[in-house]
Amino acid sequence: MTRHLTLEGIENFRDFGDYRTVGGRRLKEGRLYRSASHGRATEADLGAIAALNLAVIVDLRRGGERLRDPSRRHAGFAGVVIAHDESAPEEEEDGWQAHIRRSDLSEASFRRYMVDYYRDAPFEPRHLDLFRRYFRALAKADGPVLIHCAAGKDRTGILAALTHHLARVHPDDILADYLLTNDPGRMARRMPILAQAIEELAGRTPSEAALRAAMGVEADYLDTAFAAIADRFGGVDAYLERALGMDAGLRGAIEARLLD
Repeated sequence: MTRHLTLEGIENFRDFGDYRTVGGRRLKEGRLYRSASHGRATEADLGAIAALNLAVIVDLRRGGERLRDPSRRHAGFAGVVIAHDESAPEEEEDGWQAHIRRSDLSEASFRRYMVDYYRDAPFEPRHLDLFRRYFRALAKADGPVLIHCAAGKDRTGILAALTHHLARVHPDDILADYLLTNDPGRMARRMPILAQAIEELAGRTPSEAALRAAMGVEADYLDTAFAAIADRFGGVDAYLERALGMDAGLRGAIEARLLD
């Protein structure tokens, strides 16, 4: 299957279903989607999304991000949107922007930032709230579900990997799907845009290697998140149960909807 859906104003849009599971079943195609933000969606993009008949959209961004870049929806969209409600989103600090302002913008600095981010992200209260609501929506949704953040790679990548783990997708396929974010076409399109955004924010432009580190994902990042989960909970299944409330009934309902 072709996982990437090429859209004009939405990056990193792809289907993360249709993987065989360790138990011999298969995730359904056309039920699980992931992407970057929808704020720059064109009319053609909205038409393509309308054709997917999404039942649920999970917006993993902070409140301030949503205010700066509000999502576009097609006319007649009737799905559920799940987002976290902050009391004062305009006051929260954006760690990514703070890093750009304060760091030396080297390749190593971006990698350190990402490792630190992945170590903490599974336990961020906002993420725990959104992850719980997402999995409950999966158990009930009668149509496809889409998850997205700003770039569709880190918060989205962690949640997609957790979904794959729950469905018993093989670890090699979990990692391979995660690394699809490093699509060369996406990197080529986004690099000048990111370079300009960093220049405007910090007054400096990183090297091409640093930009690639900022835009891409690495196996070590996801390994860091899963290792941190294991350190705190003993494993991903215990995290799903104790941190996200995934009991046997909920897991069974999700499997019934997502697995052939």
